[in-house]
Amino acid sequence: MRLVQDNLNTHDGASLYEAFSPQKARRILDTIEFHYTPKHGSWLNMAETEIGIMNRQGLNARWDNQNKLATQVAAWESKRHAKNARIHWTFTLAVARQKLRKLYP
Repeated sequence: MRLVQDNLNTHDGASLYEAFSPQKARRILDTIEFHYTPKHGSWLNMAETEIGIMNRQGLNARWDNQNKLATQVAAWESKRHAKNARIHWTFTLAVARQKLRKLYP
């Protein structure tokens, strides 16, 4: 099992030992492969953003087979690359403090 963690709340194998017996924690840990995302500009956030854009541009329909979907996504991707589309992060520390002020007074 691959466990991909964004940096909001990261855990490691030690937390399993707090929740389970040592034998059960070890058995679970043997099945997990931890993957941590980069600290700044998480690739997971970028992927979620791109999927949202793709859906808004019409690729959120149902497809009767995987090949048709792959062809449509490849065409969409080619257009995005040709436009040299980039994600512009505008969520600065100041903006975050303003938006989340109720959570973190």
